[in-house]
Amino acid sequence: MKLTSDQKERYAKHIIMKSMGEEGQKLLLESRVLCVGSGGLGSPVIQYLAAAGIGTLGIIDDDVVEISNLQRQVIHGGNLGKPKVGSAKEFVERLNPDVTVVAYKMRMESGNVEELISDYDVVVDCSDNFATRYLLNDACVLHNKPLFHGSIFMFEGQVMTILPHEGPCYRCIFSSSPSTDAAKTAGVMGILPGVIGTMQATEVVKYISRLGKPLVGRMIYYDALGMRFDEITVNKNPKCPVCGETPIIMSIDAENY
Repeated sequence: MKLTSDQKERYAKHIIMKSMGEEGQKLLLESRVLCVGSGGLGSPVIQYLAAAGIGTLGIIDDDVVEISNLQRQVIHGGNLGKPKVGSAKEFVERLNPDVTVVAYKMRMESGNVEELISDYDVVVDCSDNFATRYLLNDACVLHNKPLFHGSIFMFEGQVMTILPHEGPCYRCIFSSSPSTDAAKTAGVMGILPGVIGTMQATEVVKYISRLGKPLVGRMIYYDALGMRFDEITVNKNPKCPVCGETPIIMSIDAENY
């Protein structure tokens, strides 16, 4: 593709960086990214990926905008009661006409995950529950799709990049889901998802435009109260049930989620 004069002006601060240039920007404009969730983490991810010029941005969410969301879900202001995917689509279209938004007002489940991720180059996990995290991890590992993970809890967050067959997956660290989702009742500092979400978006842009070193085999842990970032080395688990030497998860079975 050839950049238009408007695109050269819009993405000038990208293009003047020698490590990215026009070729890196073209890669972004030709890419297809699926964002699972358009809430706390999804809001900054969607905002910054759209601003960066991701060509096609898929957004999946089955929820509607509630007033309690607005403390952290910054792209949904003024859209109370509207489906979040519709609100997010409106936001992106106002921000950047280069981006095509595909909105899925549904919940990602075992019956649709493989079809949904098949249309995209990479997947960003902005979900708010363990079942979806494990489902996405397993589907992306089985189908060799890059997955960009982020999660938040009260004042803490974590980010890691999962490139199947190159490094550890989510199950290498957390082999099975906890019995309860404590995060849903614990609350979260409103600014926290902005920090974690922009880190996820950074990893996506780096990966697509072939910049820098991805967070493979490393997890970044952020403590907002202590204002501290820690890097945790993560190794592949040879006994991992999905990417280990003798995996037992060979397909997406609804009973596992």
